[in-house]
Amino acid sequence: MRTYTVILEPDRNEGGFAVHMPALPGLHTQGDTLDEALENAREAIQGYLEALAKDGDQAPPDVPAISAQIAVEAA
Repeated sequence: MRTYTVILEPDRNEGGFAVHMPALPGLHTQGDTLDEALENAREAIQGYLEALAKDGDQAPPDVPAISAQIAVEAA
């Protein structure tokens, strides 16, 4: 069993959530709800790892993400 960090961002144009996985370059998904986005991420990661294994490549380690809020003066 592996664990990967996923980043979920509200999609302000389309609604729902955009998801990317820092440890898995180029892998992105989305979902209309938080639960759907997380399930789609799980399926995408599983498929990604299966493709790596089929090609004989090792699954990369997780890359924990750091999130911060920064206050700035509005212009």
